[in-house]
Amino acid sequence: MPLIDRRQFLASGLAAVAVWPLIGNVRAQQFDSDPFTLGVASGSPTAESVVLWTRLVFPAEAAINMADPFAPAPAPEYGPLDVAWEIAEDDAFTRSVQSGMAPAVPDFAHSVHVEVKGLQPERWYFYRFRCGNAESPVGRTRTAPAAEALPDRFNFAFASCQQYEQGYYSAYRDMAARDLDLVVHLGDYIYEKTYGANLVRRHGTGVPSLLYEYRDRYALYKSDPDLKAAHAAFPWLFVWDDHEVINNYAKDHSPDAPRPDVFLRQRAAAYQAWYEHMPVPPRAAPEFSSLAIYGLHGFGRLVDIALLDTRQYRSPMLTTHASLDTDERTFLGLDQERWLDGALKASSAKWTIIGQQTLLSERDTAAGPDTAYNLDGWDGYRSARARLLDSVAEAGTANPLIIGGDLHAFYAADVKRDFMEEEATTFATEFVSGSITSDGPSDESIATALAENPHLKYANGRDHGYALMHLTDKEARTEFVTVSDRKDPQATAKVEQSFVVLDGLPGVNRV
Repeated sequence: MPLIDRRQFLASGLAAVAVWPLIGNVRAQQFDSDPFTLGVASGSPTAESVVLWTRLVFPAEAAINMADPFAPAPAPEYGPLDVAWEIAEDDAFTRSVQSGMAPAVPDFAHSVHVEVKGLQPERWYFYRFRCGNAESPVGRTRTAPAAEALPDRFNFAFASCQQYEQGYYSAYRDMAARDLDLVVHLGDYIYEKTYGANLVRRHGTGVPSLLYEYRDRYALYKSDPDLKAAHAAFPWLFVWDDHEVINNYAKDHSPDAPRPDVFLRQRAAAYQAWYEHMPVPPRAAPEFSSLAIYGLHGFGRLVDIALLDTRQYRSPMLTTHASLDTDERTFLGLDQERWLDGALKASSAKWTIIGQQTLLSERDTAAGPDTAYNLDGWDGYRSARARLLDSVAEAGTANPLIIGGDLHAFYAADVKRDFMEEEATTFATEFVSGSITSDGPSDESIATALAENPHLKYANGRDHGYALMHLTDKEARTEFVTVSDRKDPQATAKVEQSFVVLDGLPGVNRV
């Protein structure tokens, strides 16, 4: 489908005059202000379905009490509401495909999750919502190719780490204008805390720990117009990292929340707020002590994307040295490890992508003969990494690609079973996206990483942006897109570096 002007189709829903099959309070409800200020989004595409999302926000519920951060949550201004939705083949909605009603209830922050089934594979659709006198912007989404299809190409972006205060989302404005089939977000969608210098905007509240506080934080981030545009332009897939809850947490432990019972209540609140703001399948049970988010997403015979959760099930982080790691420790949890092993063996796609939160490859951060490692990443869970690499190697997938984020730096790496052996065979390729806005590492630390880790073929911590991957039957081309200045709301973007991985030939090739 040819590209269309994003501003035009985003605005078309607000200006459209259409006859909706409205009933009950959908028709009768009158709002004094637009409740659809967080926009629309879609996600979890399959060959015949997609999830549509929006959230209704009202002034009393959106107000943040900056004078008293310990004030109780504001009472809901509205009770349950019915929201009409419609999906069509064109942005004017002259070729409507399906429509229906969905509940928006206070218990889920008036969020709406609609799983639309019975769609055609590999096709663009347009969608919108309506409640009373309010109509949402129009979103665009795309279904996956059929399981037996071999598309000519598949284009997607992956991104992470978008600390709201440290920069503007110009990277998402650039992303929204591109010809993509999908966006994959690899975590740190929100940040729970303020840090860094030269902040360009403010959270306005302290560190969240209660449900309404996490809801406010998501609403703040999702109010950004560039982020809304990227959500409205393509379907997304998501996994979380730590800042969606609290920095460096591991399973039921957090260095900043020493009581596990208190922390687990906070984690459940954070998980619920994440669900309420993401286009993920509807959830009936109002209990969020755990939330399974890992899974395999197929896009015909060209690509499978396995998304992992490296926070909810991991063993506690080591506090001294990576050599203290033992076979019993896990990064994914034993159930997820077994699931991934089976998913990789079952995959027959040309390209098998493992999407996780950080750099899988080893990274010695100390210059000279000494060694030092980030114990919050895979280097602090070496036994778990070895098991994952064994699964990848033994599955015999045609072209394994690893993607990640977290480190606020771009990396490209040759993946080996033994990173200490420079001549070891490369059997997979890894690409890590830099941050959208979050502060990056120093030039010195990047230079050290390249000098001490020969399997790291590229690193850049100075720039901010996201990554693109273009897949065909013959090659996987990855592009690191960087913005001119994250502090400038009108920043431009460019492809800073490109790489090609050829079918059957793993390893980083700069172009």
